Amino acid sequence: MPHVPDNLTIPQFIFDYAHPCRPERGPDVPWMIDNDTGRQLFAGDLRWRTFALANSLKKKYNVGEDDVVLVFSRNHIDYPILMWAVHVLGGIVSGANPDFSVNELVYQINETKPVVLVTLPDCLEIATTAAQSTGIPSERIIIFDAPSTRVSPAYVTVGELIKTGSKSKRVFKERKLLPGEGKTKLAFFSFSSGTTGKPKAVAIPHYAVMTNVIQLAAHNKVNEDYCSWEDRRFRPGDSVLGVLPLYHIYGMVITLHSSLFCGMTYVSFPKFNYVEMLESIMRYRITHLMLVPPLIVLLCKHPATEKYDIQRHIRYIICGAAPLTTEVNEQLFQMFPNAHIGQAYGMTETCTANIMFTIERKRGISGSSGVLVPGVLAQIVKADGTLGGYDEEGEIMIKTPSMALGYANNKQATKETFIDGWVRTGDIAKIRRDNQVFVVDRLKEIMKVKGFQVAPAELEGCLLDHPDIASACVVGIHDEYSGEVPLAFVVLKTTAADRVESDPKAAQDIKQSIIKHVADNKVNYKHLAGGVEFIPSIPTSPSGKLLRRVLREKARGMRNKIAPKL
Repeated sequence: MPHVPDNLTIPQFIFDYAHPCRPERGPDVPWMIDNDTGRQLFAGDLRWRTFALANSLKKKYNVGEDDVVLVFSRNHIDYPILMWAVHVLGGIVSGANPDFSVNELVYQINETKPVVLVTLPDCLEIATTAAQSTGIPSERIIIFDAPSTRVSPAYVTVGELIKTGSKSKRVFKERKLLPGEGKTKLAFFSFSSGTTGKPKAVAIPHYAVMTNVIQLAAHNKVNEDYCSWEDRRFRPGDSVLGVLPLYHIYGMVITLHSSLFCGMTYVSFPKFNYVEMLESIMRYRITHLMLVPPLIVLLCKHPATEKYDIQRHIRYIICGAAPLTTEVNEQLFQMFPNAHIGQAYGMTETCTANIMFTIERKRGISGSSGVLVPGVLAQIVKADGTLGGYDEEGEIMIKTPSMALGYANNKQATKETFIDGWVRTGDIAKIRRDNQVFVVDRLKEIMKVKGFQVAPAELEGCLLDHPDIASACVVGIHDEYSGEVPLAFVVLKTTAADRVESDPKAAQDIKQSIIKHVADNKVNYKHLAGGVEFIPSIPTSPSGKLLRRVLREKARGMRNKIAPKL
């Protein structure tokens, strides 16, 4: 494990820190490009905008030590600049999914207590409603600049703040860290459901982000003369498609910060559209794709793919956030015969990737997440609590210097997941004698839908608000595109059950009403795409705990019965 500085903030690390793993970027290589406009930003531009914005955030909103700024937005060219500006002031950033409903955003606001809310014009209605219900004044809502979108003059834009901040006398002192302080000074509250329960604010210090960036650089031998220039996995001047959301740990650490550290150009992609993504790959000659399984499936199966000669540019594809099927993986290998292709595994709680396909192979092994990156330890804990050996299955636990500090304001959940320096992953895995790690099942209740975590308990709480439901249990069922989708097993109240018994058509009406109820209250990937099934009772243990595994098996059996025979 190479040296990691423990006295720097993330912007100091990104802008100024020279490291043996870090290559030099040519002066003509932009740091970032705005996909929609083609606008290029270089080091001087980013630094100037960051410090100008920090000046305005301090002067106008008095953002300072440990203050939280919540960003409810899609990717934007100024999103990273906003993060770094908050860090310069000693503050903490929390990113929220821009597709959240009002109650989901209210939940994150209540968990993080932000002093400022930053959003986009097309998210403003939900943002203002959530702000009003949580006591955030409208004057503390800031808008990212968006082309051809008119916003009420009551809201200041990020661009305006940068402009005024650059012309004003500096009113802040840049946050400098003492030796060792980077390990405890918080940079992000990134949300994760852990192994169970509602989403929780993962407390991520500056040191964790920098550590993972250096771990990945060392793993991929960045800045090492280990092979011909043509075959090197990461090179200064390469470019990465910034399509993964920056509020997600994968997009924030690997796609953004790791790529910038490696001397690459980050192409900011505000709103996903698959055909536009293909056009951008061609327009900007994008070489590196950091993707999740649904995007890989589109890449392999969407009819538009063959209309673009993207194979000419793509040199590297990695898939994370959820497993990729062997069939799709092999198809990807065939489509891009010259590219480095593989998978990775990580968690928000471990500040991103801990396992990645090895540099010694151009192609990762199908089904394998790869090998441990430098500085990471893993152990397999079998069902009886003993440690497993090679080729034995059990829960994989991770120890890494990039680990988060725990869950903010949740000692019980922290105690359950962060144990004696190890992180419980909730995933069942095995490690072969060649050190390849295979994640084979999920012990934890959390579903992975399109790479996003979905907690069954959260959906069950929403379902119980429906007037016809007495009790409910949600499980995940396999889906080729999404990985998993939620299926709800529901026990109806007596009055609703009587309606169904007297009128068979009522069953379908109630199911549609339940599906709509969840869709109205939850972000799209939490919708009940697996459907609704009525059952007479929910199986429980003697202590009253839901026996989710019983219904998971029931769902699997139902799916097998209706599956077409080959």
